[in-house]
Amino acid sequence: MEMTDMKPEEMSHPPMDQLLGMEYCIDSNPSWGGAVLLGFQHFILCLGTAVMIPTLLVPLMGGNAHDKAKVVQTMLLVTGINTMLQTLFGTRLPTVIGGSYAFLIPVVSIISDPSLIQIADGHTRFKMTMRAIQGALIISSCIQIILGYSQLWGVCSRFFSPLGMVPVIALAGLGLFERGFPVIGTCVEIGLPMLVLFVALSQYLKHVQVCHFPILERFSVLISIALVWLYAHILTVSGAYKHSSQVTQLNCRTDRANLITTMPWFDVPYPLQWGPPTFSADHSFGMMAAVVVSLVESTGAFKAAARLASATPPPPFVLSRGIGWQGIGLLLDGLFGTASGSTVSVENVGLLGSTRIGSRRVIQISAGFMIFFSILGKFGALFASIPFTLFAAIYCVLFGYVGAVGLSFMQFINMNSMRSLFIIGMSLFLGISIPEYFFRFTMGNHHGPSHTRAGWFNDLINTIFSSPPTVGFIISVVLDNTLDVRNRAKDRGMPWWARFRTFRGDSRNEEFYNLPFNLNRFFPPS
Repeated sequence: MEMTDMKPEEMSHPPMDQLLGMEYCIDSNPSWGGAVLLGFQHFILCLGTAVMIPTLLVPLMGGNAHDKAKVVQTMLLVTGINTMLQTLFGTRLPTVIGGSYAFLIPVVSIISDPSLIQIADGHTRFKMTMRAIQGALIISSCIQIILGYSQLWGVCSRFFSPLGMVPVIALAGLGLFERGFPVIGTCVEIGLPMLVLFVALSQYLKHVQVCHFPILERFSVLISIALVWLYAHILTVSGAYKHSSQVTQLNCRTDRANLITTMPWFDVPYPLQWGPPTFSADHSFGMMAAVVVSLVESTGAFKAAARLASATPPPPFVLSRGIGWQGIGLLLDGLFGTASGSTVSVENVGLLGSTRIGSRRVIQISAGFMIFFSILGKFGALFASIPFTLFAAIYCVLFGYVGAVGLSFMQFINMNSMRSLFIIGMSLFLGISIPEYFFRFTMGNHHGPSHTRAGWFNDLINTIFSSPPTVGFIISVVLDNTLDVRNRAKDRGMPWWARFRTFRGDSRNEEFYNLPFNLNRFFPPS
């Protein structure tokens, strides 16, 4: 048929509330062997954040290599527990609940507290700082617990239209650009081959099958990491970095993590292992800002995960339930002492799209790996010594997937409306521009743009406006609910989401979001 002979409806693609093209959706499962390997792949991917956050924070707290190993172990265990709780009782979406960079600003603020800095002994200062962080996390976790279990967040989410959510979900992925190529640039000789190999295996060679199984598409992360890690190790032992700068050695060498030598063979992290938490109103208020950022980022990531798992958009009741359980996760972060709070792992959401497998069981298996390798320290440390540059190369693809999922929500919106163009354009632009200003100002001045005598106020402003999804959320939701709202429901995409506003509005909701073990009898959805 000639292009000119096509009818208008044949030229466009009809909007779809479930993403097609996934091999396995949220409640269908690959074979047990495949599921175990895919779960291991998700475990390897979450190691990037689980190792990077303690690597950044523990030395600032006065801790040594042994303390860092212990915090990595603790973070892995709590990530496994939180992921299992979220997939069983929370939103039930295939999401990993891992460490969050949003908490770095209030945590560094606690580390810089004059009463802690004056402690002379490094290990004592580390323990006292950790206990102060734990206290702030325990207090601030109440925000998500209350907003979630009271269904308040569900009520708020009724004001979120597809138009308001486009910038939030898009920036949850695209806003993480600092963790992509800028990190590859610190060690191009292993970062660039990793990026090229990962794209080649996951996209160009995805139809290559072994025994009727698309092995390259399914396990592209494992295969490419194994090959480039080996290549990086050969460069390390052959002395290629002997005369390189300290920064290059840290990013390129495979023997710089110092985890294998310091990790114990067998150790179980337990609550209050650093001593009783200490509580301070100043620290807790600052930490609450990061909890709000985690709330917004997770809301966007949950909606992206639902789409990549080929599920319907999570109804407000389910979203609120998930936020409640994430609050419990933050409480566990505080009790165990992970040095940071948690949020939905964006890279693991992106991997659902890359492998085209949105199965819940795969993520639950990965949670099992996290718990197993956190207890058997030496084995976990072996995988945790993968150079961060390799993860950054994979992030370039996976964060892009999540960003694209956010942009795909534009199919429900009237993009021929000037109102829609204004809201999306301004939210996306300022969602990148404002956090970039805060980042550059902080790098140049060693403190954020908000620098008053009230430490908690500084943390509040600097944390919220350093998060692209949160800035995008504030601008898009405020504009979408205040600017020419009357008779604009269709332009905003509201009719598409109308049947997902209540749990029983769509028959598929029960299939995707019902609690296991017939628990819905005790917690009936609204």
